[in-house]
Amino acid sequence: MAKPKVLATRPLFPAAQEILNASCDVDYWSKPERISKEELFRRLADKEGLVCLLTEKVNEELLAAAPKLRIAANVAVGYDNITVADCTKRGVAATNTPGVLDETTADFAWTLLMAVARRLGEGEALARSGEWKGWDLDQLVGADVWGKTLGLVGFGRIGRAVARRAAGFQMRVIYYDAVRAPLDVERGFHAEYRDLNGLLRESDFVSVHVPLLPETRGLFNTKTFSLMKPSSFLINTSRGRWWTRQRWCRRWRARKLRARRWTFTKRNHLLRQD
Repeated sequence: MAKPKVLATRPLFPAAQEILNASCDVDYWSKPERISKEELFRRLADKEGLVCLLTEKVNEELLAAAPKLRIAANVAVGYDNITVADCTKRGVAATNTPGVLDETTADFAWTLLMAVARRLGEGEALARSGEWKGWDLDQLVGADVWGKTLGLVGFGRIGRAVARRAAGFQMRVIYYDAVRAPLDVERGFHAEYRDLNGLLRESDFVSVHVPLLPETRGLFNTKTFSLMKPSSFLINTSRGRWWTRQRWCRRWRARKLRARRWTFTKRNHLLRQD
């Protein structure tokens, strides 16, 4: 019996390839550049399965080009690149990989938080520039993390993982979420609920952990940014479209927010690092 044909838009990790290759005839796109839409559609014409990333849009146009497709497996937790209604209409299963990067993402959020607070990027740039002239009392002094207030926008798996890390720094943890956590969960994480406006006013560090939904698109705008302390830091490990880029840039240029180190466009590309 012939194996089902599958297209993977990127090479997978060896262990995953071993599993997939054992039961499927897999066509891997291995060139360094992203697969073009035309090439994607051409290769999908005879495929029953698609293993894709967030960079591939699985919608009616793609499905029309892949009449044999039975499953679109997204190698990501988020699936805003997949139009689920279109898949349902054509009887194509759509899957994602929830939970696999919870702790990893929380680690990275904490890395960014520490880096912007202690001005790590600036220090490294100075050390590599050859312009460092010697130590001074207030050189790259940064901000303390210990004992400060951490505001978590989104209190799901990743937000709670970040809250666990904050305990080691004796931080006060407050959170906002569309659905308030049960009281026993709040007690377990020593976290207090706030509405979004209250959280932004109180927080020294704001870390965003929301999925991209109609309710979260444009969540941050001129009004919400204006509520933040001038000394506060904003860390984002979510999608880029929860903020309004033009309004963010106006606040940035006005230098009313300190967390300007890692900023992303709406397509999640690095906009600027300073």
